[in-house]
Amino acid sequence: MLLQGRTVIVSGVGAGLGHQVAATVVGNGGNAVLGARTEASLAASARESDPGGTRTAYRVTDITDETQCEALAALALERFGRIDAVVHVAAWDSCFGGLQDADFATWQGVLDVNLLGTLRMTRACLPGLKKRGGAVVFIGTQSAVAAPSQVRHAAYAASKGALTSAMYSLARELGPDRIRVNTVLPGWMWGPPVRAYVRSAARAEGVPEAEVLGRLTGRVALPDLATDRDVAEAAVFLASDRARSITGQSLLVNAGELMR
Repeated sequence: MLLQGRTVIVSGVGAGLGHQVAATVVGNGGNAVLGARTEASLAASARESDPGGTRTAYRVTDITDETQCEALAALALERFGRIDAVVHVAAWDSCFGGLQDADFATWQGVLDVNLLGTLRMTRACLPGLKKRGGAVVFIGTQSAVAAPSQVRHAAYAASKGALTSAMYSLARELGPDRIRVNTVLPGWMWGPPVRAYVRSAARAEGVPEAEVLGRLTGRVALPDLATDRDVAEAAVFLASDRARSITGQSLLVNAGELMR
């Protein structure tokens, strides 16, 4: 039980990675405090992760709103009396395209969510984290260090790259309080968004879904893509005391597509 008795805040809980992180926290003995903009998603994840309702709590949270971030952190302290880690899944990842067709107003929104929103939520958790030390885990993207060939995702990659750069400063700043700061960098991750991409690409090209999926799996060293659960397991490891001497690091979880 990596997180026995520990409390982890998880932002951006939907049907995919956020839910898997919440379920993995509870499955490892922890309490999961869930935040997202959609209450129905929060309720469904809490119910599935913790049918008894004793190890989860949730609050509707938009991480672009500092007051809502503070309220989610306060909920963790009210319900469980502590904050041991925060895992940042919340992100705006649906802005596609490159520089030449960029709408910079949209890019600003992406940065406000993915970079500044994540930092707002982190700052809201600091009073709780400083009491005992703990962990901040960012969910980044492989696209921040290597441009994908299948899609253009420049705004998302830039925002997550900035967050990874911020990680280094935060690791140094918060280290004296025994707060570790690390990033998980997923590649193509089998879960709801990638399933939707495979279906959409197959329809658009008039080919079987297996052909589109084969292009993705053909790029990785292992036989299968990493899954949402694989990424969640990495995040929970970094949130646990098993990673007590790891800070300022980026961990690729990508089935060996990119090796660094």
